[in-house]
Amino acid sequence: MAENMERSTEITREAADRYTEQIRAYVMQHTPDVLKKPRSFIHYPFIDPGSIYDGNVWDWDTFWSVYGFLNLLDRYEDPALCEALVEHAKGNVRNFFDHQLEDGYIPMMIEVAQWPEPYLNMRHKEGKKMNMHKPFLASQICLISDRTGDYSWAEEFQDGLQKYFDCYEREYFCENCGLYVWQDDIMIGMDNDPATFGRPPFSTANIFLNSFMCVELENGSRYFEQFGQTEKAAALREKREKLISAIQAECWDKRDRFFYSVDVDIHTRKYDWFHQGLGVFWKTLPIKIRVWSGFIPMFAGIATDEQAGAMVRHIFDPETFGSDYGVTTLAKDEKMFDLSVTNNPSNWLGPIWLVANYVVFRGLMNYGYRKEAEQIYLKTALLLGRDLSETGCLHEYYDPFTGKPIMNGGFINWNILVLNMRDELDS
Repeated sequence: MAENMERSTEITREAADRYTEQIRAYVMQHTPDVLKKPRSFIHYPFIDPGSIYDGNVWDWDTFWSVYGFLNLLDRYEDPALCEALVEHAKGNVRNFFDHQLEDGYIPMMIEVAQWPEPYLNMRHKEGKKMNMHKPFLASQICLISDRTGDYSWAEEFQDGLQKYFDCYEREYFCENCGLYVWQDDIMIGMDNDPATFGRPPFSTANIFLNSFMCVELENGSRYFEQFGQTEKAAALREKREKLISAIQAECWDKRDRFFYSVDVDIHTRKYDWFHQGLGVFWKTLPIKIRVWSGFIPMFAGIATDEQAGAMVRHIFDPETFGSDYGVTTLAKDEKMFDLSVTNNPSNWLGPIWLVANYVVFRGLMNYGYRKEAEQIYLKTALLLGRDLSETGCLHEYYDPFTGKPIMNGGFINWNILVLNMRDELDS
């Protein structure tokens, strides 16, 4: 405890910026380390997260890596490295479409292994229902194309992208409540989110999935507009508007003033002559576990101004999400709060993850809370700056009380996003 007391968490903007420049230099120096050549059945160049994740193409991980690296394009002195970054970013997308199945299914992860194709595809072909690529595929296409000013490279994906959206609609959409559901708890982004982890198949409409799907539908619409596919673009925008309405109706809790994931396994269960009167007329039940993903509607721009104001108080509440190093991934007063060192699943039951810090930061910026967003930046710069100074690298996730790294040194991936915070505040 004495060590923690001596470890000041006060930091000025000037000191944070110094840390950030050190992090920028480190990331730029190690950029070639995460740019991987094709191997095995990964046929295109790709970006991996670093650390222990050599030879893995991940869905939302590659999106956030590209999100951060493209922000650095103008800072690299070597034009060949800039060109390689763009090609590896495009390679991420190409690899996923390369392994799309006939029904539109795309795996969440493609790994180098002894089998002839991605493991998730093998199981899907056997008839095992699996979660599919998280809703970041159209978003990564638009991210790359907007940054380079060129969509022509992605024209070939029109049919595949439509099949991808159709597969989501056919396999993972709950007509009764208008929300998307996870099939299981495998690779759901926040790996052990209690709202989904360990629960029955197709029972959870997770706020993570549905909020990011709103962004994905918008980007899918923008993509199709680029190629004159106005009807497809309009259809996706209509789906987005209906999804926003469903999120507002089913996931926003007026009493707690928080967005929750919800249970969709709601039915009137009749037996003999029982339950013949008023049946279950509500569509969902809130899963009242406060998870960082409840803030994603601010990132997605689908929260109202009033809701955003209520959420800000949650973000900085020291009894729940507030930390000297950003936002805990699970509220501290939840019974499942835990800081154990674990991989597969990774632990999201409280540790600080940089992607959560950034999503909250960006949500605050979206709704005009610049001063509060700067506080998230200062905390994040302190966390990563100290880690880099003391260990010589960055890690995957961190203790919210001490700021100490928990595991997987050499992790880069979404840690880059502290640089986006700095640049977005300045711009």
